[in-house]
Amino acid sequence: MHPRLSALAAQGQSVWLDYIDRELLDSGGLAELVAQGVTGVTTNPTIFHKAITAGDHYDASIRRWLAAHPDGDTQALLDALMVEDVSRAADLLREVHERSGGADGYVSLEVSPLLAQDTDATIASARSLFDAVDRPNVMIKIPATAEGLPAIEATLADGVNVNVTLLFAVSRYVDVMRAWRAGVGRLAAPGSVASVASFFVSRIDTLVDRALEELGSEAALALRGQTAIANARRAWATFSGFMDTPEVSALRARGARVQRLLWGSTGTKNPDYPDVLYVDQLIGRDTVNTLPPATLEAFLDHGTVEDTLGGRGEAAEEVLARVERMGISMTAVTAQLEREGVEAFADAYRKLLAALQARREALSPA
Repeated sequence: MHPRLSALAAQGQSVWLDYIDRELLDSGGLAELVAQGVTGVTTNPTIFHKAITAGDHYDASIRRWLAAHPDGDTQALLDALMVEDVSRAADLLREVHERSGGADGYVSLEVSPLLAQDTDATIASARSLFDAVDRPNVMIKIPATAEGLPAIEATLADGVNVNVTLLFAVSRYVDVMRAWRAGVGRLAAPGSVASVASFFVSRIDTLVDRALEELGSEAALALRGQTAIANARRAWATFSGFMDTPEVSALRARGARVQRLLWGSTGTKNPDYPDVLYVDQLIGRDTVNTLPPATLEAFLDHGTVEDTLGGRGEAAEEVLARVERMGISMTAVTAQLEREGVEAFADAYRKLLAALQARREALSPA
């Protein structure tokens, strides 16, 4: 096990890989990362688009599927390819899942982002994908839109592991935790499901830094690169308080697992910032950090491990208060990022379908 990943585990944090493709599976690259201490995998439409359009690694699977389903639609083909990858990754992580007693070792697969405003279709898709993978260590990703909240509750209550995605606002995160509590509470065995809440980080700095630079004052510029971490630390403090409430304590007494906070969008986008900024500064118990390959490689090389969440709440609130005093509304920032995130994932999904349609046409028998 890599010493830095071992040190993170001692702090109560898991590291998941925010990437998957057929080459990584075929080459043994994912198995090697699991051996080093990576304990999960996350995916999204952008990742699958890159994977499926980069070379010919999926051609054999596409041909097999076309032979068996000559009249099948491209959406069904996409689902089949994603299920293949996720199933293989889940099998690689099955030992981690069993060794941790079901606490870790998950692979996440996202419902179509085109359903983000359709509660019933999201519920149906989540069940269908979960059944298709048919592994205990798969999580279905559901966006934290207003329409996603009842889908999260219903899906958990149906016994499906859920990764709640596209979280930016702490207020919406509270809604997510309430949906988690209600869904898990409906289960006879609340410990039979696991869930994480994916709180996006770097995109907040990208948007807020732009506003700070437009203001241009010394005080504004001094705040650059601090808002995303402060917002995440506020979320962690909120999580800690919520999980200690009497209602959740009663659930945990019945065997429920806490819905861990997962830090997403943790690759550093601003080259002026440290490449492990959103790893080093968000370490603490009951958390997961899902890292793109380049960020994981950087952290393994020169990351620093210490608790950077506990006892940081007051300083985080001061940073956020200073941002608000600059006239930058965090409510407006997070609402914009949620809207843009849903649109970006939907656009990536449409491009993925279009690219796959072109590939199937190229590979179809004459």
